[in-house]
Amino acid sequence: LNDDSFIYLVLYVDDMLIAAKKKYDIQKLKGLLSAEFEMKDLGAARKILGMEIIRDREIRKLFLSQRSYIQKVLARFGMSSSKPIDTPSAANIHLTAMFAPQSEEEKEYIGTSDVGLIYGGDTQCLVTGYSYSDYAGDVDTRRSMTGYVFTLGGSVVSWKETLQPTVTLSTTEAEYMALTEAAKEGFG
Repeated sequence: LNDDSFIYLVLYVDDMLIAAKKKYDIQKLKGLLSAEFEMKDLGAARKILGMEIIRDREIRKLFLSQRSYIQKVLARFGMSSSKPIDTPSAANIHLTAMFAPQSEEEKEYIGTSDVGLIYGGDTQCLVTGYSYSDYAGDVDTRRSMTGYVFTLGGSVVSWKETLQPTVTLSTTEAEYMALTEAAKEGFG
């Protein structure tokens, strides 16, 4: 915009979010869009793509949660009455392929219902990245894990954890591959 501010429009199929510093700019964009397209204004966003959006304008915080989506998945698999625990297993336990999720659908539905992401309040807009590797962490294939997380102003904006495509010969090589993936995300 003319005053060096931005309007962010996020669109996924038929769901849209609009964000800007000034409500006037949002209303103006909504007017332009509704003149061209048939659309319904649902007001302030409370939910999108299975994520609940909770705002506290006084302390300038935004909380994103998938709690209701996870509860729906638990109900679908007959696990609604399951007893939640903080840590399902020891941090150093590695599952063999026999006990790990088998299908892509099972992998997709792994989640923690009481955890979410919090954004806002931090005036320093600094991007920070962290990388992680676990040498030969997969007990079946001996492949290492790669992980990274990027924050903006202290809030998570991007993360990933995956098996490395090849078997590494040392912790140094595993760390190098993890750093390479993190650098591609950070500078890509």
